Amino acid sequence: MTLPPTPGSHIRAEIARQPGSWARAVLLAADLQDRLPRSGESVAVIGCGTSWFMASSYAALRESRGQGRTDAFAASELPMDRDYDRVVAISRSGTTTEVLRAIETVASPVLAITAVAGTPVPEAASDAVVLDFADERSVVQTLFATTTLCLLRAGLGEPLEPVIEQTERVLAGVPAVPTALATAGQISFLGSGWAYGVAQEAALKLREAAQLWTEAYLQMEYRHGPIAIAEPGRAVWVLGRPVVGLLDDIAATGATIVDDDLDPLADLVRAQLLAADRAERAALDPDQPRHLTRSVVLADS
Repeated sequence: MTLPPTPGSHIRAEIARQPGSWARAVLLAADLQDRLPRSGESVAVIGCGTSWFMASSYAALRESRGQGRTDAFAASELPMDRDYDRVVAISRSGTTTEVLRAIETVASPVLAITAVAGTPVPEAASDAVVLDFADERSVVQTLFATTTLCLLRAGLGEPLEPVIEQTERVLAGVPAVPTALATAGQISFLGSGWAYGVAQEAALKLREAAQLWTEAYLQMEYRHGPIAIAEPGRAVWVLGRPVVGLLDDIAATGATIVDDDLDPLADLVRAQLLAADRAERAALDPDQPRHLTRSVVLADS
């Protein structure tokens, strides 16, 4: 199902660079242990769009590992009346207005994670980690976001070598994305815990690059209404282990089910590839989707 890159397309090359970039992030995390959030600290993680979804996944992972209270917010919604030991701000471009405003307002020390040094976000933060090796030319984020999450996962002590190996197989086409997804009119991504943020990101990739109708839900919430749109010709993609009974309920709708044993981050790469495929089939430019820019920079108000 995977198509060759279209002339001038960068997103496929950036998708393919992820395993190597993740391996670099793992090595880097070992040198950053005194700068990443420490066990017991209360932490807020902020970002916008894709970066917010990565923040949400990291927050859920950190709390599940008993590392301390960790809240994730869209940068524009960071509450200023809460005290945190540290704020982690994620911004690929380093120029996102909402992230910069939050940093300039919050009293807590801020660690910025960005791809571009010398930009306003890292300059305003107390400390910064620059993942310049994970920067991208495509407007649609893939490489930087997943590398950031791998850095933070490695900082929690999670072994990522199996995830990298899975992703290398995914890039080789194993397991393949079901053929039915090449024409599915709608896809719902489901996740639980930290996989929910990844599910939100998978849905966003297909909306951005391929203008496809996609949604994302918590697994246990899916049956509380959203399942009503499931039908033949549509698909439900479960990231992570499905809860008991969920697949049977989806199967009864006639929708295509995608379910596997992959780490949710490796499964996200399959969704990225599908987004590129669907964009190209629709004669869309996956590097430069309509109405989108690399960074949202707002006028002062």
